[in-house]
Amino acid sequence: MQLYEDPSFFMLLAVVLVPAIVLGVLERRIKYYGVVVSLAFLALLFMGDWVGLALALGYIVVTFAATRLVLARTTSDGKGAVTAKAPLPLRLLALACCLVPLVTYKVTVSAGTPILGFVGISYITFRATQTLLEVTDGLIVKISPLDYLYFLAFFPTFTSGPIDRSRRFFEDVDRRLGRGEYLDRLGRGTLMFCVGLVMELVVATIAKKHMDFAAINLANPIAPQLGAFVSSAYAYAVYLYCDFAGYSLMAQGVGLSLGVDVPRNFNLPFVSRSMQEFWDRWNITLSHWLRDYAFMRLERSLARHRWPRSRDARASVGLIANMLLMGAWHGISPIYLTYGLYHGVLLAVEQWLHRHWRFWRKNHERPVFRAVSWFVTLQLVVLGLAIFSGQLFTFLGGIHG
Repeated sequence: MQLYEDPSFFMLLAVVLVPAIVLGVLERRIKYYGVVVSLAFLALLFMGDWVGLALALGYIVVTFAATRLVLARTTSDGKGAVTAKAPLPLRLLALACCLVPLVTYKVTVSAGTPILGFVGISYITFRATQTLLEVTDGLIVKISPLDYLYFLAFFPTFTSGPIDRSRRFFEDVDRRLGRGEYLDRLGRGTLMFCVGLVMELVVATIAKKHMDFAAINLANPIAPQLGAFVSSAYAYAVYLYCDFAGYSLMAQGVGLSLGVDVPRNFNLPFVSRSMQEFWDRWNITLSHWLRDYAFMRLERSLARHRWPRSRDARASVGLIANMLLMGAWHGISPIYLTYGLYHGVLLAVEQWLHRHWRFWRKNHERPVFRAVSWFVTLQLVVLGLAIFSGQLFTFLGGIHG
């Protein structure tokens, strides 16, 4: 069974949400029912792939044990003030338990012989790693096996996000919602689910029919081929946005029905007037996760070692490294690494211009400048998505026959 794709999923979902709604209306905690339902959907998701199911459950058990070991050796106030850190070898071992399966899978799948992979490995890795890092940072002082299992196995977001944060999730599922608050969540969730369903199954399907990734043929007129390339690039941008944002909205809707306020993942990204704004609106939970747990940590490390000496250079190194990591997370291939490098360079150049270009600082709020900024940003975004989809490589490949 594919979540949010197979008709059987939607029929089963309608059935299993009824008891959750009854519990919510009666002001009962939905958490324990949610755990059971999540495990049931995971069993259906992995139906026939028992090795994948064993790897997923094994990953949860191993990372929980590693995280609890680090927690047992860490003393903090739960607000970030750490008085005693777990030994560095233990922290590194725990981090390896979280990251090695995903890294191994990404490397081996690019070689054509995938190892240690299972459905949802990318997103479950983000959640496990974030929990471990916040334990290390002294922001989490207790964690139960059931809470950890529910957080990593929460079925609405298991395969494709959004990426929730552990502390927020734990607080949410432990709250006993009043009837009015739950009904408000249920109403918002139903609306989100319906909008997401239309976006994914209707709009994305229509946009997909207008995609045609063809190689350029130098023997034919160039202008019509460039026009077709641009048209397909825009169609793909609409398709990817509606497909992914539609899925995310449905995941939010199901989460709200279970009493969990899943974070927003998209916020009108194509109205952005800068690349930084775009990444604050596109795949928000991924970009913010990388910002908080990769970019900021790298920035602090570079600043501590004063390398490079220039603040602008340090920021550029951090941005490029951060976006390369994002590209590698999608897959270790020239397409995804180029996509990450492309966005890293754009963000670094944009940040330098915003800091040092007087004309921008003086005029960036003027209507004409805002319109031009939006238009330029949109073209850069669509070109980036043409790299991400492989369309640009396919098109240019025709030059060499």
